Amino acid sequence: MTNPDDTRPQGEESPERGDPNLTRASRQQIRQHEILAELSMSALQGAGFEQLLADTARLSAEGLRTEFSKVLEYQPAENRLLVRAGVGWEPGIVGVATIDADLGSPAGFALQTGKPVISNRLQDEQRFRTPDILRRHGVHRAMNVILQGEGRPYGVLEVDSATDERFVEHDVAFLQSAANLLGMALERRQRELNLEAALERHQFLIKEMNHRVKNSLGIVAGLLRLQARGLEDAGFKAELEEAARRVGAVARAHDQLFQTPEVEWLDVGRYIEAICRDLDGSFAGCDIQVEAEPRIVFSTDRAISAALIVNELIANAVKHAHPGAEAGPVRVRVASADENEILISVRDEGDGLPAGFQLGRTRGLGMRIVSALVEQIKGVLTILEHRPGVEFVVTAPREG
Repeated sequence: MTNPDDTRPQGEESPERGDPNLTRASRQQIRQHEILAELSMSALQGAGFEQLLADTARLSAEGLRTEFSKVLEYQPAENRLLVRAGVGWEPGIVGVATIDADLGSPAGFALQTGKPVISNRLQDEQRFRTPDILRRHGVHRAMNVILQGEGRPYGVLEVDSATDERFVEHDVAFLQSAANLLGMALERRQRELNLEAALERHQFLIKEMNHRVKNSLGIVAGLLRLQARGLEDAGFKAELEEAARRVGAVARAHDQLFQTPEVEWLDVGRYIEAICRDLDGSFAGCDIQVEAEPRIVFSTDRAISAALIVNELIANAVKHAHPGAEAGPVRVRVASADENEILISVRDEGDGLPAGFQLGRTRGLGMRIVSALVEQIKGVLTILEHRPGVEFVVTAPREG
């Protein structure tokens, strides 16, 4: 019958089957070496924690030809050992049953002293109490070794048998080797958990920082608006209101970051949609219509720059597209230009550009801000006249 765990090329016999002169003990030792190699590969390949516990219990029993085995996890609060994994036990044992972890039990002695324990005749054992779980299953002999974890013992690896054979020193070496391999995997898992906890803490702190920055910027924007309302000078009042909108646009970025687990990237379409909702309530008579393709992501800094560009272009349309009249509709679009670039456009239906308009020579602060921000995101600004209206189109690489 073919061994399903045998990975040798077809036609090549294992030493166990190929050499009739090998003793049973020699064949068992060969299998033990194969098992340790298998456990090593399983640990290196990152097998799941529960699977690794189950594999260690199963292969330990196989390597020592025992009917029972178990991985015991130390529970310090109760000073007991929980059966975390095992083979051969009746239902209701694994994951439920516990045994004493004091020096009076074989497993407890191995845990407390770090020394392996062999009990070849439990019925005659004078050093330790025989745990009830072993008596109920008719176990005659047991062997326990310590299972080290990250900085402290994890528990004990134990094999048990109802036969009258004997465990020998070589068996201890095999079982301790299996326990050491599992222990290394446990240490790696604990380090991974520590790193995950540190990352979660880091993410929490960044989210909290974004929340506080958003609130602080909201206060600044509110103060600017409050000061603007108390001014009689229309020009100065308008400048303060524009400054408040710019601060509000940056605050909205931190609000978006607070609501998402990702802190280095923003969905630029979703972000610009939120900015436009804020602006729609700021300009009387202005109808801002947004068409944003989802899942276009920018780094946070570039997304903020892109949103500020939109903010300035909408403000420019409101102020200049319909001189002497209420602002009309403004269309904002965020879309993929191709696989390497995105497109952001702001279009109005106003009277068009003034005669002789040249982007590089404009004296207005808003357009100078737009030009600087477009350069910052390594983009290109194109102006299209539609009659009626003007469209400002920014194309920029997805990666800055």
